[in-house]
Amino acid sequence: MRPYRVNSPQAMARFIAMFMITDGEMDERELDALEKVMAYDLLGLSRKQFTQVLVDYCDDISDEAEQDGTIHLIDRQRIDALLEEVTDHSKQLLTCALAMDVAKADGDISPPEMALLRHLMQCWDITLTDIEAAIVKASRRQTGAAAQAQNALD
Repeated sequence: MRPYRVNSPQAMARFIAMFMITDGEMDERELDALEKVMAYDLLGLSRKQFTQVLVDYCDDISDEAEQDGTIHLIDRQRIDALLEEVTDHSKQLLTCALAMDVAKADGDISPPEMALLRHLMQCWDITLTDIEAAIVKASRRQTGAAAQAQNALD
């Protein structure tokens, strides 16, 4: 698994990529969900850079395949090692919120997605209430910024 700088946009994006493939099905609605919530801007990556992280993650887990070709989409040892690459609490919150958006984008949160989300939240000591509060706070900032921009134009 290629290393990323701690708390880097790529380290956070890798978790989102993990959610996109953890159920064994990549759905275009997941990419649409990322667009809708402006995930690339929130992560600090372009869509092309995010796509590269996704491709690299797929390559990395393919490289870890068993002799018989079995690929483990969820591997606790891998996940626990990657958890150490996102240590900033606000970035952990953002990662979990975006992961939730991806997981529910296809209309069904699969058991592997639920297990992965639960594990991240438990390891990072994050609750659903924490995520909701962070989303509300971010929404207020966006609304305030939009209002300032509108006032500047008036």
